[in-house]
Amino acid sequence: MDPAKFLSKEEQQQIVQAIQEAEKETSGEIRLHIEAKCKGDPLDRAKEVFVKLKMHQTALRNGVIVYLAFQDRKFAIWGDKGINEKVPENFWQDVKEVMAEHFRNNQFAEGLINGITMIGEKLKAFFPYQKDDVNELPDDISFGEE
Repeated sequence: MDPAKFLSKEEQQQIVQAIQEAEKETSGEIRLHIEAKCKGDPLDRAKEVFVKLKMHQTALRNGVIVYLAFQDRKFAIWGDKGINEKVPENFWQDVKEVMAEHFRNNQFAEGLINGITMIGEKLKAFFPYQKDDVNELPDDISFGEE
């Protein structure tokens, strides 16, 4: 299945809206990458895609990628150095558990939106919006073999 067709256009719009909403009050950046299959460890793949999408180039190193390989039922969250140094040790696992609960019920858009919202709240707490902030990365969903 084409990764771009995994979620409906409406669900994709809702997710992009959630990313924009989450980023509104922070200098942090959130991206979602969806592909069908993940060979190997999803966290390793998330890190790879993170670099390919140039997410490591944010000024405060506060980018976060949510990675989903839907056919293999694997997902991961990877935060850059700046945010990883600030969040509590189990934060990413907590977000994954909330998302996984939705995924188990085939509520993928809801799970992604809830996870993105939780990530946005933490980014806002540690990297509040400054008046000179610019959106450093696109908010759209990336698909396939980026």
